Amino acid sequence: MSIMFNQGTLALGIPGGWEWIVVLAVALLIFGKRLPEVGKSLGKGIVEFKKGLKGVEDEMSDVDREIDESVERQKTEPKTIEAKSPDAETDAVAERGPETVSEKPKAEA
Repeated sequence: MSIMFNQGTLALGIPGGWEWIVVLAVALLIFGKRLPEVGKSLGKGIVEFKKGLKGVEDEMSDVDREIDESVERQKTEPKTIEAKSPDAETDAVAERGPETVSEKPKAEA
């Protein structure tokens, strides 16, 4: 036994012409005189969202540009490597000078 469904009634799709008319009529009944204020607030919200999105895009492009500049600088700058001599400890002793140990004479009792 198979049950057949009309897919048009079960699917949630984009509202057609009559559905929009019903939605607008219900919105007019619910909001009445406040409908222009609601539209204005909705418009301001969309504008603020777009400004925020633009700000994030600008920050991302700034970071990308800084990374690209850093990579270019690293390619053009000569690389210097400071090598530590194997005799680094003896070099440090030579710079300081010889250490002297002075012992005080013990007092005899």
